[in-house]
Amino acid sequence: MQLDADTAAVVVVDMQNGFCHPDGSLYAPGSEEVIGPVGDAVETAREAGAEVVWTRDVHPPEQFEDAHYYDEFERWGEHVLEGSWEAEIVEELDPREEELVVVKHTYDAFYRTQLEGWLDAHGVDDLLICGTLANVCVLHTASSAGLRDYRPVLVEDAVGCIEDGHREYALDHADFLFGEVRPLAGVEFV
Repeated sequence: MQLDADTAAVVVVDMQNGFCHPDGSLYAPGSEEVIGPVGDAVETAREAGAEVVWTRDVHPPEQFEDAHYYDEFERWGEHVLEGSWEAEIVEELDPREEELVVVKHTYDAFYRTQLEGWLDAHGVDDLLICGTLANVCVLHTASSAGLRDYRPVLVEDAVGCIEDGHREYALDHADFLFGEVRPLAGVEFV
């Protein structure tokens, strides 16, 4: 698969200490395992001159106090609290100053963030999506991208998970309904 570097971006979803570091409250070994492959995807994009966008899942401590139904703390416990070490991107991956870092408060990186406007302003149509968790934030961000008429391509060997079955489900679901799935070696920026 070839992607035009002028109209494509790598989107790195939630590669944060809380999910990828053994001391994180929602640590998953499968998330830590993809730090290297995610770094490879980022370097591939940078070398080609494609945009790189990062997302950070961040929750103010009071975010769900008045929730009617949607309450991530009830499901997952408190995690990636605003201002905490857990909310920071792992040290192995280092966003550059000129790269967009989207702070999001839900599974979907498009929901009430600047992401769509930024992508449109930069002429981006194709998104190479990697990060974690496969069946949570990666899946919801990719589906939201597809529904907004971006081309979401999930990097199958750079997507973290809690269980392998979760990754398989997410990739199959994305490939079937709204996106494409490729290994990083199967994607080339031109």
